[in-house]
Amino acid sequence: MSLRALETLRSVDLIASEDTRHTGKLLRHFGIEKPQISYHDHNEERSGRKIIELARQGKSVALVTDAGMPGISDPGFDLVRRAIQERIEVTVVPGATAFVMALVLSGLPVHGFTFRGFPPRKPGPRRRFFEVDKDSPHTLIFYESPHRLGAFLEDAIEVFGDRKAALAGELTKMFESVKRGTLTTLLADLDDKETRGEYTVVIAGLPGRLKAKDRDEKSVALSQPPV
Repeated sequence: MSLRALETLRSVDLIASEDTRHTGKLLRHFGIEKPQISYHDHNEERSGRKIIELARQGKSVALVTDAGMPGISDPGFDLVRRAIQERIEVTVVPGATAFVMALVLSGLPVHGFTFRGFPPRKPGPRRRFFEVDKDSPHTLIFYESPHRLGAFLEDAIEVFGDRKAALAGELTKMFESVKRGTLTTLLADLDDKETRGEYTVVIAGLPGRLKAKDRDEKSVALSQPPV
C-alpha cells in the first residue's frame, strides 16, 4: 500500500469494494473506518448506477479490488466509462499491476507487448483467440485461473509452438512465484496441487519477426534518393 492510497481511502466518503469482507480486513489493518458498497461482476449494473448517483451528489468514491489493478479485466472499466460519460472526475492511484510485473520478471522483450486478458474458457474458442496473435512479433500476456492453466498451456503449444514463456502467480502476495522456460517445460512442471490464485502467462512473440522487419526498414531507407 502506498501512502497516497492510504490517504485516498481515509479521505473519501465511500469505498466501492469487490468483496467488502476482504477490503474490511485491509481497512481494519490500517485503522480506517469508512462505509463500503459492494461492486463486482454480478451486481455491476445496479451498484454502478448507485455509485454514479452518489458521485453526482458530490460524494467521493474509491474503487478497490481484491487483487490486481481496478479496471483491468474487471467491471471497474464500466464504472470508469460511466463516470467519464457523466463528466465526473476520475483519477487513478497507481499500484501493483500483475501483467506489467510479469512482463518485466519474464525476461522476455518488453519494447513491444500485447496484453490479451483472460482467454475463452472452452478449447475451440480459446485456440481461435490465440490464432489472432500467432504471427505477432510482440510479447503476449494473458491472465488465467489455476483450474484452466494446464489446458491453456496445451492449446498455446498447439497454436504458438514451443516458444519461450514465463508463468507468474500471485504476484506481490504470500505465494508469489515466477517460472521461466518454454511452454512445454512449464506444462511438464505444472503441479495441480501447487497452483493457486490467478496466473499471468507471458509468451514470446514470433521469433525473428522484428529483426526481419528492421532489415526491411533499413533497406528501404538506404534506397531512398538523397534530399
